Amino acid sequence: MVGEKRLSLFSIVNTILLTFIAIATVYPVLYIIAISFSDTASIVQGKVFLWPLGFNIDAYVQILSEDRVPRAYLNTILYTGLGTFINLAMTAIAAYPLSRVTFFGRKFFMIAIVLTMFFNGGMIPTYLIVQQLGMIDTIWAIVIPNAIWTIELLILKSFYENMSDSLRESAVIDGASEYRILFSIIIPLSKPALASIGLFYFMGHWNSFFIPMIYLNDVNKYPLQVVLRDMLIFATAEQTNSLVDRVTLAPEAMKNATIFITMIPVLMIYPFAQKYFAKGVMLGSEKG
Repeated sequence: MVGEKRLSLFSIVNTILLTFIAIATVYPVLYIIAISFSDTASIVQGKVFLWPLGFNIDAYVQILSEDRVPRAYLNTILYTGLGTFINLAMTAIAAYPLSRVTFFGRKFFMIAIVLTMFFNGGMIPTYLIVQQLGMIDTIWAIVIPNAIWTIELLILKSFYENMSDSLRESAVIDGASEYRILFSIIIPLSKPALASIGLFYFMGHWNSFFIPMIYLNDVNKYPLQVVLRDMLIFATAEQTNSLVDRVTLAPEAMKNATIFITMIPVLMIYPFAQKYFAKGVMLGSEKG
């Protein structure tokens, strides 16, 4: 009975806490959606709370009719897709030799890699290197400097180490090379781990604005996050006139509509990818 009371108390407290967390998480999303679908009068008067008033889709029509946001959206999809592919390919290849205890210089390379989590050359030296390589104002400046994230490399390395050695030994006996073992055995069996770190790579690229802001000069190459940042922080009355007819459409509706469009891919992916996030926490923690 004592155990049941304790469990019941825990369940009540846990339910209350999770309810507050859920409300705090969902409220901003509902508010953004409500603003984006409300009319100008309701927005200006501050009447909109969690439900659209004077329902209209003028903000979304305006966004789609302008070139700036759709172009930035396509840029973001391109940067995210190519960047995630390069991240996964290079991480999967780099993690394999580091997972082999017979790899010469393994400890040295591991120490050098781990040190990058605590020390780095800084923004200016990195910018100078990217500039000297001729990657400024190109897509490669977005995807190459961050081709491998240290923490994701260590996670995948740990996953490789926990795979059965008998698989590799059998492949070696059959005459398979290290490349054949990696691409035909190790990587196909690592799909859960690759899916997990791939989601983190995807989110990193999709939400990135600082790196594109530094390396891209052409506004036509800006990703959606940089455009959204400019709209939210730096938009003056003159800048807003080029995007919104302030007589018929509130700038707040335009901004919130853009925010919601930015969230759509993430909202679509998270429900299906949740299990991989849970697996990602436990990757490499058990010997399998």
